[in-house]
Amino acid sequence: MNSAHFLDTLTLPLRRLPTQCALCRGWARERLCGPCIARFVTPTPRCRRCAIAVPDGVSLCGECLRHPPPFEHAIAAVDYAAPWNDLVRRFKFDAALDLADALAQRLHDAIGRGAAPRPDLVLPVPLADERMRERGFNQAWELARRIAPPLACESDARLLLRTKHTAHQLSLPPAERAANVRGAFAIEPRSRHVLRDRRVALVDDVMTTGATLAEVARTLLQGGAASVQVWVLARTPRPEGA
Repeated sequence: MNSAHFLDTLTLPLRRLPTQCALCRGWARERLCGPCIARFVTPTPRCRRCAIAVPDGVSLCGECLRHPPPFEHAIAAVDYAAPWNDLVRRFKFDAALDLADALAQRLHDAIGRGAAPRPDLVLPVPLADERMRERGFNQAWELARRIAPPLACESDARLLLRTKHTAHQLSLPPAERAANVRGAFAIEPRSRHVLRDRRVALVDDVMTTGATLAEVARTLLQGGAASVQVWVLARTPRPEGA
């Protein structure tokens, strides 16, 4: 599905009014103008299991060969680097929901370029109640609910639960992140039947080490999902020399 058809599914009443591009501040139809998209969205070869950038012709990174994650595929639209890191921070922490359509479109385009199988169900990584009250919205759901309809996929914001409040992953060293989210997720008991034998796409805004997404994927597989893949807007690049 092309960009125009994707936007036609969103039915936001002010969508077609002129606005300013969030990057160059030029006048545009959408919050990201065509020249900025052409400049800053570069299709990048990525590991099909974790979406880290890899050399052209490489399908799996060394880490996924040694320690494959519980999800089978991963798709990322962009690297979590300038200018996308600033846009994601504004969207996530400053409630810049005016960016949601444009960011969801970038992820939708990446999904279209990817080779992962079409899922049955699209689910956002859930927020803890405390974080939801603090932020007022779940950025993963804002992406998921825009992506699912044009892909003819079912979506659900309530099937996955976050059962405990955890420290921000970004505040922890990478080695501590898996322990931080262990046991933090569950399936809504009354909806377990919805999950059984379904292929699930799990949506989040950013993947850094993948610890959160891996823990949610394990929860889904233990709850009866047939398979899990991951769709993220941005992937943190591997540190230089790593």
